[in-house]
Amino acid sequence: MENSAISIKNLTKCYRLYENPFDRVKETFHFSKHTYSREKCVLNQVSLEIQKGDVVGIVGTNGAGKSTLLKLVTGVLTPTAGTLAIHGKIAALLELGTGFNPEFTGIKNIFLNGTMMGFTHDEMEEKLQGIIDFADIGDFIYQPVKTYSSGMFARLAFAVAINVEPEILIVDEALSVGDMRFQMKCMDKMKSMMDSGVTVLFVSHDINAIRRLCTKGLWLKDGTVQAYGETNRICDQYLDYLKLCDLEGEGAAEAPGEQAQDGAYEFEELSEFKAGSKESVAEVAGIRLVDADGNAKEEFNLFEDMTVEVYYDVYDENVDYPVLGVALKRLDEVYICGVNTLLDGQRIPWRFGRNCYKLHYTDGIRVLGGRYYFDVALFDKTATVPIQYRAKIREFTVTADYIGEGVCIIPHEWRK
Repeated sequence: MENSAISIKNLTKCYRLYENPFDRVKETFHFSKHTYSREKCVLNQVSLEIQKGDVVGIVGTNGAGKSTLLKLVTGVLTPTAGTLAIHGKIAALLELGTGFNPEFTGIKNIFLNGTMMGFTHDEMEEKLQGIIDFADIGDFIYQPVKTYSSGMFARLAFAVAINVEPEILIVDEALSVGDMRFQMKCMDKMKSMMDSGVTVLFVSHDINAIRRLCTKGLWLKDGTVQAYGETNRICDQYLDYLKLCDLEGEGAAEAPGEQAQDGAYEFEELSEFKAGSKESVAEVAGIRLVDADGNAKEEFNLFEDMTVEVYYDVYDENVDYPVLGVALKRLDEVYICGVNTLLDGQRIPWRFGRNCYKLHYTDGIRVLGGRYYFDVALFDKTATVPIQYRAKIREFTVTADYIGEGVCIIPHEWRK
């Protein structure tokens, strides 16, 4: 197909498993007619048509075949059966630094990786300065890679993979590299590539990142395509499956859409602003829950006017369009509702010093009576890289004379 970026038909990848290493030898040299192995297919009859410009988020539990699919697409693995047609140059963020020679300098490894990706020496010369600037590891670029810290190694590997102007980008849980500022720079670069029409395959356990970044969703289950289509629909189906697995006590170990958390604690009072360290960008100082009269409270009726005042300290003003997120959870960690300023098209204040932005529940919190808590987070402009995440920043009580079932009361009326 003319507009096809990746065409996959009946793709299968199987391995032979042996009880012990000598069984492999006996079967290889036909010491007997006995079969010592069993076949395990990690991908089975997968067929997909991915169009140019599609950003496909791939979800599935551990062992579903996600990474195997990406390795087949990039040529790291060869299929057992089926066909795979790639239309365009690929850059892959799988295992960062694969193919780097530790004895070579950073410069030499840039050219080595470029050659492995199919670029000529002259083409890599044109891209060299951009890669060096993006990695930003100073004079270490002229030193052997074996002298690098793990952070510098990751920065160089990511810079090489993401700055070669690919037509197809493959990403497998590789966004937690380097420090937070570097992660933000990587997300900016990836987002601009997506917006420019680069085809992307993106594996992540962060369902919210899949929803925000991807135009299509692919759910793999036990090596087969369970569903493929519109992102939110696929994510909803996958999350429903995880909930059922949790209820039945089966599989599905990962918690979807959860960001790393700094630890749970509560603020009793807001402290004074203090300048942070050089590495700090911003911190959440605390929140106040206030009623319609501006009184701070720890108990609200479910229909009562409530405002969440979020206070945060900014140390680095050079952050474009930062995002504030507030998540409401029940005491047993049931996720009730999460909102953020990116989704709602709001721009938060971002000045050096103490800042405040408010979330107003115009018709009350609407959840049934009990104890709840808020998580608060500051993110980069894609709402993917957490500048800081504060879990259980404030607990509070909801009182309800209204008797209902479930989690919340949706505004309604009865009619005949």
